[in-house]
Amino acid sequence: MTDQMTDQAADRPNPHVPADLPGRIQHYIGGTFVDSADGDTFGVLDPVTNQVYAQAAAGKSADVDRAVAAARDAFVKGPWPRLLPRERSRVLHRIADIVESRDARLAELESFDSGLPITQALGQARRAAENFRFFADLVVAQSDDTYKVPGRQINYVNRKPIGVAGLITPWNTPFMLESWKLGPALATGNTVVLKPAEFTPLSASLWAGIFEEAGLPEGVFNLVNGLGEQAGDALVKHPDVPLISFTGESSTGQLIFANAAPHLKGLSMELGGKSPAIVFADADLDAAIDATIFGVFSLNGERCTAGSRILVERAVYDEFVERYAAQAKRVVVGDPHDPATEVGALVHPEHYEKVVSYIELGKSEGRLVAGGGRPDGLPTGNYVAPTVFADVPPSARIFQEEIFGPVVAITPFDTDAEALALANGVRYGLAAYVWTNDLKRAHNFSQAIEAGMVWLNSNNVRDLRTPFGGVKASGLGHEGGYRSIDFYTDQQAVHITLGKVHNPTFGKGA
Repeated sequence: MTDQMTDQAADRPNPHVPADLPGRIQHYIGGTFVDSADGDTFGVLDPVTNQVYAQAAAGKSADVDRAVAAARDAFVKGPWPRLLPRERSRVLHRIADIVESRDARLAELESFDSGLPITQALGQARRAAENFRFFADLVVAQSDDTYKVPGRQINYVNRKPIGVAGLITPWNTPFMLESWKLGPALATGNTVVLKPAEFTPLSASLWAGIFEEAGLPEGVFNLVNGLGEQAGDALVKHPDVPLISFTGESSTGQLIFANAAPHLKGLSMELGGKSPAIVFADADLDAAIDATIFGVFSLNGERCTAGSRILVERAVYDEFVERYAAQAKRVVVGDPHDPATEVGALVHPEHYEKVVSYIELGKSEGRLVAGGGRPDGLPTGNYVAPTVFADVPPSARIFQEEIFGPVVAITPFDTDAEALALANGVRYGLAAYVWTNDLKRAHNFSQAIEAGMVWLNSNNVRDLRTPFGGVKASGLGHEGGYRSIDFYTDQQAVHITLGKVHNPTFGKGA
């Protein structure tokens, strides 16, 4: 190494490494940390250096069998499904308290493992606590239907936990999205087997200690690490797992749908997205630009609801593109642990290569107005400059396909009808964002968009009481609020006769 190269290396700060990192990440089955039955492991990388920092147990069908057996035993014989809702609620509130008290450490580990900016990881950790608190309250406050025929009959609905829930989670905001599934599954009395994404197993391993400290009974929570095609596939196909909740790619969702079909499993799947943000000429452009910058570049662009297609009315198109590109160039890309960082490192070199390949493709499909490659001053790590393409036709792959990175396509339109055709002209239908000050247009346009969720004059602000899910290739079913309670419980109708029994009489003869 030359002296000049040594000086350059010395000028760059060393990436932050959290203290007390585990060298080994194990499964958690029946209340005990264990290795894989065959001893197999896989390396886990940090996205700043792409160096292996830990070996994780590589789960296979034998490990899933053990985890499901422990969860099934806890469901059939253990106290958890038979506790009063208030008793389960107390445990969930303790879980939320513990998560809140450790939010800084959770964020540090999540940022290190996933490349998320530390400030955004901290928000996700706090959101995880809120998810548990929300369902702890909801399971106590929920009411079910009762139908009366005065003096004759009462019909009421009884809810029962279903059994072992298989939870398969993604790598983009792992700890928060795990809480989103764990909260309602546990609140309703089920036991669970969690299979976290293989790129980001670190924060998932913390749940075991949190649950033990909160008083969750042994066997109620089980964790199996591993590849999707091994551990995930075994969980989906297991005959003693009646429920699968999955968040991930649409192609994986199709495979899960097929593999779950022979067992008639309950499925909830939140899949990919290519969500439009439609900006009309009468919109508040300052607010629309801020929101659409945040909507595609927050969480490193690795978010299912990212507004990655921006459709802009032609009267304001040139101004919007110019201002948007200038602001995108000012987005701070850097070390995930730096509080000033707005876009960190993409999660894994495989995903980095995918995003970069789309950027190269986009250079032949649209007009590059910002970004387009690796940011200056970051020669290593999975860093991508916020990238903006303008004049993108609807036939372009960067318009049609989910990139899942800090890349956005901007397209002009002339009429409301053209905007709607562009918005609906992809296979996905998860989210949409509409910017206009015309009240009638706002409501009519929102209802005509093929999307499970629409935000009017707003970025993505979640109310946990509302349904979360998509249409078309973006998902199957909804979770959130009572929809989560519906998914994780069986609803049983009970009929009671109050007066004289009025039965048709068969078989008494003349």
